[in-house]
Amino acid sequence: MATGYGRETIPFADANLSEISCHAKGAHHLVPSIRTVIDVGGQDCKAIRVGEDGGVEDFVMNDKCAAGTGRSLELNSEALGVAVSELGPLSLQAAEAIVITSQCSIFTELEIMHLLMEGRSTADIAAGINQAMARRVKMLVGRVGVKKEVGITGGVSKNVGVVKCLEEMLQTDFAPFPEDPQIMGALGAALFAAEKAPR
Repeated sequence: MATGYGRETIPFADANLSEISCHAKGAHHLVPSIRTVIDVGGQDCKAIRVGEDGGVEDFVMNDKCAAGTGRSLELNSEALGVAVSELGPLSLQAAEAIVITSQCSIFTELEIMHLLMEGRSTADIAAGINQAMARRVKMLVGRVGVKKEVGITGGVSKNVGVVKCLEEMLQTDFAPFPEDPQIMGALGAALFAAEKAPR
């Protein structure tokens, strides 16, 4: 079972499914009470409403530009001069988050460089970057509504700064997954494959 952007190009796959279905399936398997999955990956961001059976009830996604995706965090961290893995921990050291006003990833990079030239704290800028990301994700999630329990998957789930901001903005604690949330789509695909496999 193949999933993800390249799912239709994998020659040895017997079938393929969207990552939306697979993230819902994987998250529900690990946390059966999950009802909202926020998947923030490198290329897009999705908010998924999950039914009691683990199926997709509704979803919205943003894949029109890099803003609100893991790629935008990579670009922003490069502009800040830190590894993307350091962006979350660094933001927790901030005295006060700087408000990032740009909506576009490219303009955000320029804004970050300008802030650095002004001598602003890298921790404060990092906090602003994570807050801006969380605001974009919150707007997307608002279109399907937040139904508890809520879980976050994808690579951005490993950014403690974004996760903390999102929990505060959505006024909820995310359900902890007992497995790596970045592999949720792969887990869901494996579960679908197991269901289809000959007994």
